[in-house]
Formats: sequence, structure tokens, C-alpha cells
Amino acid sequence: MNKFICLGVESTAHTFGIGIVNEKCEILANQKSVFTSEKEGINPSLAKQHHIEKKEMVLENALKEANLKLNEIDLISFSQGPGLPPCLVVGLEFAKKLSKENKIPLIGVNHCIAHIEIGKKVTGCKNPITCYASGANTQIVGFENEFYRIYGETLDIGIGNALDMFARKMGIGFPGGPVIDKMYFEGKKLIELPYTVKGMDLTFSGLVTSASKKIDFETKEDLSYSFMHTAFAMLLEVSERALAHTQKKELLITGGVAASKALNTMAQIMCDERGAKLFVPKPGLATDNGAMIAWHGLQVYQKDIRQEKVDIFPMQRTDQIKVEWL
Repeated sequence: MNKFICLGVESTAHTFGIGIVNEKCEILANQKSVFTSEKEGINPSLAKQHHIEKKEMVLENALKEANLKLNEIDLISFSQGPGLPPCLVVGLEFAKKLSKENKIPLIGVNHCIAHIEIGKKVTGCKNPITCYASGANTQIVGFENEFYRIYGETLDIGIGNALDMFARKMGIGFPGGPVIDKMYFEGKKLIELPYTVKGMDLTFSGLVTSASKKIDFETKEDLSYSFMHTAFAMLLEVSERALAHTQKKELLITGGVAASKALNTMAQIMCDERGAKLFVPKPGLATDNGAMIAWHGLQVYQKDIRQEKVDIFPMQRTDQIKVEWL
């Protein structure tokens, strides 16, 4: 029998998702609708319109999957940031409307931390270095002294955006990452591309520019292999250094790029060599989703953490939130 139940609303970027989770982290529903485009990346205005058009349908599907009614929900949580402001506003307003109409408590949570917390819960890892690799975010994170500390991060664009930008240059629509990931295993030649690690931080824009200039001269398979291998080697170099620095023995990969077989293959080799253990959530819980927002909302609320202001924070950082729920 379900006890305390939270409905989570995710709307930071291309995904409008609603998840329903109970206090044991049993996922009762995890529904979503994803904005896509054949010729461009995420247009914030179009993504906002997509979310407005799909929100009621996603809610209906989630309640149907969970076999619940709104009056059986005990808490509503939503992604307060970081994210695209037009998209965040849709989630905020929808969550506030559901909260007010049904007299259900409302709480906002950090999107990035929600990725980490659901990843830890469903994989069983305890104290990992997290390689958080998504469209807009690329961060190497570890828990230390009451905060999730960022040991390294992108200085320009997220790894997912880099993959999608390169895919568009090759005529592949958004999202392009899954297509490139398949071609990674078909490539036969490693083409030299810019490898840019600055201390513990990374940049990917030069890699995109260089690889794009070679499209007319190399096969798509070889370029995809070379692009991903270079980008992921950079990412895993910083992750390995964070493992060595902290002496942690677990690596958690989450975010949309965690679905990459190429990344997971390379990460497994690195972890085996270091004597560390690799943890990767199933794709539905690694990509943007409402279940992670629901679970993190439950964590925060059940520790009696309350908010003075329920709003969006588009630039909110992972390391700004004091971890009071663990």
C-alpha cells in the first residue's frame, strides 16, 4: 500500500515530464513528452509551447499509469532550476495550479541534484563521484562537507549540446547523440581532434568546430568515433582525477549522455583499471524525467525543509544547495 506520494514536474529544457514516486522510491509512474527538431537544437519558445500543449496529456498518462487521482497525491515538486526560463515557467505555473486547486503542498528542487539523488537510490551506490553529463550541463561532482562540490565542469557548452551541434552539422536532427553513438562502433580510424582539459575543467566548442570542418573529408562513422572518443576521454580524465583526489571508489554517470554505450564502455575500462565500481541508471531515469524530481522532493520535504519562496532559478548551481536531507 502506498503511503506518502509525491508528483514531480520536470520542465527544464526539451522534456516535459511527470513522475509519481512513493516514500520507498517505488516509481509508480514516469511519463514524458520530448520536444524534437529536425534542423535546430532547442528553441526555448518552441519548447515552451510544446510543454504547454503536452502538459495535461502527460499528467493524465502519469495518473493513469499510477492508477491514482490527484486527491491521493501528498506532495508536488518541480524543477526550479537550472534551466531555460520559458520552459521552467511552464513547470512552475502548472505545479502551482495543481497545488492550489487540490490543496497539496508544493516544493521546488534543484534539477542537477535530483539527477544525482535518483541515480544513487536506484543503483545502490553510496558515496560516488558523479559524472553528470547532459545537454546543458557537464559537471564532475562529489559530496563533501554538507555540499555537492563541483570538482570540474565545462567552461563553454555541455557535452550533450556538443554532440547535438556536431550531429546537426552532419545533417542529423535533434537529438543527434543516439545516432552518433551508434556510428561510434562503426568507425575504424581515430582522427586527431582538439583535446582540451584545463586543470579540472573542459571545453568542447573547439572540438565541434574542428570536427565540423572535416565532414567533407572523412566518413561520418570515423568522425563520430573520433569525436565521441575524444570528448569522452576528456570527461573521464577529469572523473578519474576526482576519484584519485577524493579516494572514492564509485563512479556514477547520469544525465542524458549516460545512455551512451560508447561512454559507458570507456568508463568501465577506466573503473576496472582504478579498482572502482561503475554505476549507471537505466536510460529512463538518467535522462530528464519527472520521477527524479518527485523523489528529490520527497527527500527534502520529509526532512522538514521548507522554502520561503517558491520560484524558478534558471542559473542555480549544484554547489549552492546545502545538503540537509542525507
